[in-house]
Amino acid sequence: MAEELYIKEMRPGIYLMDEAHEATGYLVVGRERACVIDTMNGYSDLGKAVRRLTDKPVTVVNTHGHPDHIFGNVYFEKAYMNPEDDALARMFTESEEFLEQCRRNGVKMPPFCPIRPGDVIDLGGRTLEVYALPGHTPGGILLLLKEDRILFTGDSVNHHLWMQLDGCLPLHSFVRELDKVMFLTEKADVILHGHARDEDDISLLRCMRDGAMEICEGKTENDLPYEWFGGVDLQHPFRCEADKRYQQSDHVICYRASNI
Repeated sequence: MAEELYIKEMRPGIYLMDEAHEATGYLVVGRERACVIDTMNGYSDLGKAVRRLTDKPVTVVNTHGHPDHIFGNVYFEKAYMNPEDDALARMFTESEEFLEQCRRNGVKMPPFCPIRPGDVIDLGGRTLEVYALPGHTPGGILLLLKEDRILFTGDSVNHHLWMQLDGCLPLHSFVRELDKVMFLTEKADVILHGHARDEDDISLLRCMRDGAMEICEGKTENDLPYEWFGGVDLQHPFRCEADKRYQQSDHVICYRASNI
């Protein structure tokens, strides 16, 4: 199994951690504390990697309950997650396959502690504000690093959004939830999402919302089949703004025709 963990300091005290090019987590270091945002698949000991970067007390936050964002929690004592995703996370953390893997590696999953929209994580000189964005999962959250104007979005906002999974909100409902957080485009300059290797302009949030709205309006004549491990669904390309900086040039929303 791949174990590579690529770490890049994006800004002083803000690290992007790319695990085998499969999932991305982040470390934000303040004067008094540090925060790990998503722990990825747990292929390598993330706790040790973080300790090489900071000796400050660490808070772990999961943006949502999918395995490639929570399995690395096993290297920490506890993690915070929106309770709306508890049932989703248990589907994976209580599976016999995962429990056997934990036994082989001599680790165990720590408890989830609740974090909710409106909570603020004070790291000393840096604060992370918590906002809800249900859609990709019921309990997805965004974290705004206020002082640095960075929005951490997990999988809720990215260039290849999966909305075809069981448990995803209908796209009409997702658009309404996106409209509730659109004010964040005035509070952040860039997005760092859960499968990124660099920053994206904050306009990605607005462009992705417009793409979801196109699906709701039936503007899907150019949509193509999307094959994935769960079957075949659809993918809708959306446009980003020509004069902005994005880490990639292709942008799609994957969805089920029955979940609009």
